[in-house]
Amino acid sequence: MEAAAASALTKEVVLKLVALLSEKHKLSKGLKDDLRFIRTELDMISTARDSHHIISSRRPQAVVSMDEMRDLAHDIEDCIDRFLPCVACEGEAAAASSVLRRVKTAVTSTTRSPRFAAEIRKLRVRLRDAHERRANYDVQAGGGPSSAAAAAGVASPPTATADGDLVGIDKPRQELVELLLESEPGRSGVISIVGFGGSGKTTLARAVFDCGAVVQRFPCRAWAAASEHRDAEGLLTAILRQFHADQNSIDGFLRTTECLIVIDDINKQHWDAIKSIFHRETKSRVIVTTSLQSVANACSSGGGYVYKMSILDAELSKVLLMKKVFFQGCSPELERGSTAIVEKCDGLPLALVSVAKFLLGENELTGSHCAQVCRNLGLHMEKDADFTKLQQVLVNNYTSLSGYPLRTSLLYTSLFPNGCPIRRNTLIRRWLAEGYVQCQYKRSDLEVADENFRELVDRNIIRPIDAGNNTKVKTCKTHGIMHEFMLHKSMSDNFVTSLRDQNRSKFRHLFIQNPASGSTVGLNHQHTSPASDSVSGGEKFRARSLTIFGNVEEAASDFCRCELLRVLDLQECNDLEDDHLKDIHKLWHLKYLSLGATVSNLPRNIDKLHCLETLDLRKTKIEILPSEVIGLPHLAHLLGKFKLGKRT
Repeated sequence: MEAAAASALTKEVVLKLVALLSEKHKLSKGLKDDLRFIRTELDMISTARDSHHIISSRRPQAVVSMDEMRDLAHDIEDCIDRFLPCVACEGEAAAASSVLRRVKTAVTSTTRSPRFAAEIRKLRVRLRDAHERRANYDVQAGGGPSSAAAAAGVASPPTATADGDLVGIDKPRQELVELLLESEPGRSGVISIVGFGGSGKTTLARAVFDCGAVVQRFPCRAWAAASEHRDAEGLLTAILRQFHADQNSIDGFLRTTECLIVIDDINKQHWDAIKSIFHRETKSRVIVTTSLQSVANACSSGGGYVYKMSILDAELSKVLLMKKVFFQGCSPELERGSTAIVEKCDGLPLALVSVAKFLLGENELTGSHCAQVCRNLGLHMEKDADFTKLQQVLVNNYTSLSGYPLRTSLLYTSLFPNGCPIRRNTLIRRWLAEGYVQCQYKRSDLEVADENFRELVDRNIIRPIDAGNNTKVKTCKTHGIMHEFMLHKSMSDNFVTSLRDQNRSKFRHLFIQNPASGSTVGLNHQHTSPASDSVSGGEKFRARSLTIFGNVEEAASDFCRCELLRVLDLQECNDLEDDHLKDIHKLWHLKYLSLGATVSNLPRNIDKLHCLETLDLRKTKIEILPSEVIGLPHLAHLLGKFKLGKRT
């Protein structure tokens, strides 16, 4: 997972090096050679990741190499950004800005600076040494993912589900059974069951498949998992073999025999290859399960039916947990502890069952112990065998995404609190500001970002909770257990952490989440008092974003220590004061700035934020906007209601 972020970062650094090597910069030959070497090496590393999927390898030497490459890419990017803060802003739009003209002059002088050249030379040596160590480790000799990682993406064969796990399934099962029994052969299309991985799609399909009335109506039945077959021919052969049929053609068999076929975990490639077989003249009925809404719609087009899985509500979630763990009843204190688990599992049956299995193996079962398990759920999912199936499902949800930029974009959502509604436009604009969107062909970055968002929705990894009149999703949130998984992994991989974490200087994204208690969330979800973790005065952070939910407290003095910030999101900050923003003009790289309800004035020197693309003032008390804001050359989104101040 850390490699996803590192790969996206590597490609972004390569693009910066390409811009720096353009003819407009007068570079010395030695410096130009060093930069070309670094660019070539990073390009090769990024290509190797894309080709060989090193991300899936957990061999110690591969992890060491990946961590080293990530840190090197970070250091190279930091060097470029610190010495050349305006490379990304050099364009025709910049020519009109006196501020940018001054910066452009600074860029020219910096590229001739002996200090800059010396830093680049050191980085070249480090990169060369790392390349030699990587060759000695022979990281890429394995030829692809490890068997353990490969197994994580392969679905297990379906097994009968225990009755105790079938909570909240009666109504959807009855609905689908009636649909099967009431339809006439050849008159109805495919039934698609769609939902997030672990939501119970396979369990529901199995319950319908094994229902007595269905067995009586369709004595000839077959079940096949599409993920176990590389091509359609293998899938169709597996189906026909279960019918013990002599026909050489499954097409002929389906025309003459009334049967029920369930295809679990189908994808677009399999469906496109076999859909012509299930035409309207067939006597058979077909049920498919999939995590992709677009695949479900395609399978059920032309008279079919799409059933979208719902998560269990809090009451049914508690019923399932009680049946599995607290079957002899529980004390009020234990019930309170179980409530925290129910909230964290967010109605996902597989998560609830996994936690229940883990709790059954514990010696002590108290409310406080349940709360502790809940706080460390991400760690338990990674380490304990009771969570193996859930971990595989969550890993597969992540690794099935198309490309590292999209995976990094998903990883980025862990910055928001669990259960927090996220505005679509906010997320997309932050992705763009972070550089996590890579332009493809002739499409704009915004078009690619929009497509990435739609893919996450299509895969049911993020849930739409509000849509406009044109059905375009306006607000979304991640599944609770997926958020827990992503947060734990991103914190473990130096991608995201709390501003109070003592190792925060290594991380790319910092947050504070203390909406109620005044405490902050730290590494491994341990809560620490803000006063217990003071920030050293001279410390500089390499973070590219800072997001605060709750009270900022003394962290307001830390803004300018994050000198390379691109995103500063303070919209949900409760105690931010105007004075906290007095030095914000020093954050030259800032592209996204969002302020909250306690802010009433902007400093006039905000015009020095020449890279700013989004300024969100919708929640502020600002009535008069400094006219200098209008002169920002890259400002694309100015949000809020205010009057424009007079020029001074």
